[in-house]
Amino acid sequence: MLKRVLPYAHQLIQSAIKAGDTVIDATCGNGHDTVILSHATGPDGLVYAFDVQAQAIEQTRNRLAEENITNVRLIHDGHQNVAAYLDDDDKKHLAGAIFNLGYLPGSDKTVITTPANTIVAIDQIAEYLKTGGIIVCVVYYGHSGGELEKNTLIKHLQNYDQKHFQVLQYGFLNQKNNPPFVLAIEKIKNLS
Repeated sequence: MLKRVLPYAHQLIQSAIKAGDTVIDATCGNGHDTVILSHATGPDGLVYAFDVQAQAIEQTRNRLAEENITNVRLIHDGHQNVAAYLDDDDKKHLAGAIFNLGYLPGSDKTVITTPANTIVAIDQIAEYLKTGGIIVCVVYYGHSGGELEKNTLIKHLQNYDQKHFQVLQYGFLNQKNNPPFVLAIEKIKNLS
């Protein structure tokens, strides 16, 4: 049967991760994806969890403490700065990243992801991603600025070289109110 968008996004990223890998939660929000990534990488893996909002970092910190998770580095910064936080070893073991684009539910709806920052982050991660790795973006666009981000991101990803990446769009066409959808970028061949 057809999977709903979030379970499908989680299935995609979990299928690319092995124990000991490095992964990125580019928008940690309430920490749900961070926990999933932590379990997928195991105690020898590493999760970088980014968010620009202190509230999101604190909520994720609390969730990790509740679950006794210790393989996560919380980073109160925008995902466009991801390359500054990865060391050479992380870059060799980078298996995936997940983004939830839009705004943090239950918070200030004017603080949103933006196309320029999201594209910078995706391009940096794609460069370091190992072959077989994946970037998964859950695109929420039913808010001010969301349509621009959606369209800009799709246009940008259409230009990814198919010799190196497969780019997938997955979503439901007959749902009301701007249903979220998935954009997934799988690296099939190194760039160099």
